[in-house]
Amino acid sequence: MAERYSSFVPGGTGWLLQRVTAAFLVVVLAFHFFQLHFVNHAAEVTFAGTQARMDNLGYFLTMVLFLIAGAFHGINGVYNALVNQGLSGTPKKVVLAVLTLAGIALVVQGTWVALVMAGMI
Repeated sequence: MAERYSSFVPGGTGWLLQRVTAAFLVVVLAFHFFQLHFVNHAAEVTFAGTQARMDNLGYFLTMVLFLIAGAFHGINGVYNALVNQGLSGTPKKVVLAVLTLAGIALVVQGTWVALVMAGMI
């Protein structure tokens, strides 16, 4: 029988955060689709409407948390998938550094856009 291997330590912080962000993303993605495809149809989504939604602090914080959770979940998932495929040694460290920098850049840029859209900058 094949042995199960995972780079996640069951019960570890990475394992827990992957599951917590997954649950959060499912809920917020449903809200996001409902808001932007049923309440406001895609053809009705405008720059001004986005600014108006981002003026609401609850919406703003939800979208920033959505960005952070999505970036972490995706990058952590890709990294662990590569580790599960046998990535090790120096290439593992390089991939971790590149993914970490890409994640930080994504969150900084996304947060900057959210702040501009909310009129905070």
